[in-house]
Amino acid sequence: MKDAVIIISGGMDSTTMLYEFKDEIAMAITFDYGSTQNGRERVCAVTHCQRLGIKHIIVPLEFMHRYFKSALLMTASDIPEGNYDDENMKSTVVPFRNGIMLAIAAGIAESNGLKRVMIANHAGDHCIYPDCRPGFVIAMSEAMSAGTYENITVYAPYTYLSKKEIAEHGKALGLDYSETYSCYKGGEKHCGKCGTCRERIEALRAAGIDDTTEYETR
Repeated sequence: MKDAVIIISGGMDSTTMLYEFKDEIAMAITFDYGSTQNGRERVCAVTHCQRLGIKHIIVPLEFMHRYFKSALLMTASDIPEGNYDDENMKSTVVPFRNGIMLAIAAGIAESNGLKRVMIANHAGDHCIYPDCRPGFVIAMSEAMSAGTYENITVYAPYTYLSKKEIAEHGKALGLDYSETYSCYKGGEKHCGKCGTCRERIEALRAAGIDDTTEYETR
């Protein structure tokens, strides 16, 4: 039964979820909040939704770029390079980003007679992003349910999965990850040096996937 809305960026995790749960997804939402990688991710999201015949909408959140502080909302040179860990990636946190997106998605879901909002947070995010942690997902789901007539809930099946495990799901689905975008610097090619590129490279290698992504350096 197609009763879900999915928040899709066009990155590895949400694209994998899109294909894995395509028979449950009625609509996909991409949020344009002015991040360094938004434009290139968005192209990937559009491509995959069109391929699967899933309705896709883009919701602008310009106010976040104007009023929030995060390296992710600045320029490529502000994005830290190195490992995907707490100390290195903390500057890329966009305050309460997932809370805002989930709230809007809940309203869209209820307006379209749907029951669930899907989000592709994963275990590797927990130490860095507060609004990716299990406690937040549970609390947000409860708030959404309490605040909607249709008792909309969050469905986040990747919460306890590693990036490697998500890549393994994609491998089983036959996904071509070169058709996704992860780089926080937002260049034509993945930089290969920022935390999200390093995490992507390591996950694909660990999952035994031939990584055909174009990188500036590896």
